Amino acid sequence: MGKVRDVMTAEPIVLQRDQSIADAARAMRDNDMGSVLVVDGDKLCGLVTDRDIVVRALAESAAPSSPIGAVCTPHLVAVEADDDTAEALRVMQDNAVRRLPVMDHGRIVGMVSIGDLAVEQDEESALADISAARPTQ
Repeated sequence: MGKVRDVMTAEPIVLQRDQSIADAARAMRDNDMGSVLVVDGDKLCGLVTDRDIVVRALAESAAPSSPIGAVCTPHLVAVEADDDTAEALRVMQDNAVRRLPVMDHGRIVGMVSIGDLAVEQDEESALADISAARPTQ
């Protein structure tokens, strides 16, 4: 059983809540990521995914210049970097989420996804294969 810090993506993309939806979309594109963390100053206040941008912004005719804070998912649950990966899986399952911010003494240090945990749990599983594969686009 490993620690979350061993499987997480370190240095996740973090945007201020008043940055634009377009800023978030560009950050996701440029960093080949499907989500970014949203902060207010240095306080974690949400997560926005590419799907959030489509469903909560584009489908509602929000302007690309609208603040990302308006479309992010607030009230996040997080795990500590030194938590066991089993704890991260339990938190994901209990909260029906696929990714979690990773904290270290109140500071954002990473992001862990269900795919990261799948690779750690069983490198031969289908989910692990999909998660470890390089994007085709």
